[in-house]
Amino acid sequence: MALIGLSTVVVLVDQATKFWIQSRMSYGESVPVISDVFHITYILNPGAAFGILENKTWFFVIVALLLIAGVTYIYPRLPADRPFLKLGAGLLTGGAVGNLIDRVRIGYVVDFFDFRIWPIFNVADICIVCGVACLAYVLLTTPETPESGSESKDA
Repeated sequence: MALIGLSTVVVLVDQATKFWIQSRMSYGESVPVISDVFHITYILNPGAAFGILENKTWFFVIVALLLIAGVTYIYPRLPADRPFLKLGAGLLTGGAVGNLIDRVRIGYVVDFFDFRIWPIFNVADICIVCGVACLAYVLLTTPETPESGSESKDA
């Protein structure tokens, strides 16, 4: 199943990068890659994007579990001719699992990509955003087809 394969790759890359950061950097340490543009900065995020809902760990655990259950249920029913739906579902699920592991393991999410003009984020966050973008793309570009018997009649 492609969902499990893609999600597993996302989780492995996400967790490997977080392990690398945690094992080689001190909390709060920031290493410039491109000075004043891009740094690797090790932080622990107690919330979601932009730090919203700080310290609501159980809320995020429940949301992630519901998302994983929902995608697992819906994935086999996705049309085969919509690969972006399946790609989006795999990226979204892998990212959710990656951040869920952090929340359960340490109560925070390890973040480290720091572009100085944006909140610090991680590989799982990138995959979640890309997954949502894939799903949005499909929703916005798929033409509506009338269901049988529900065609509008012009008066």
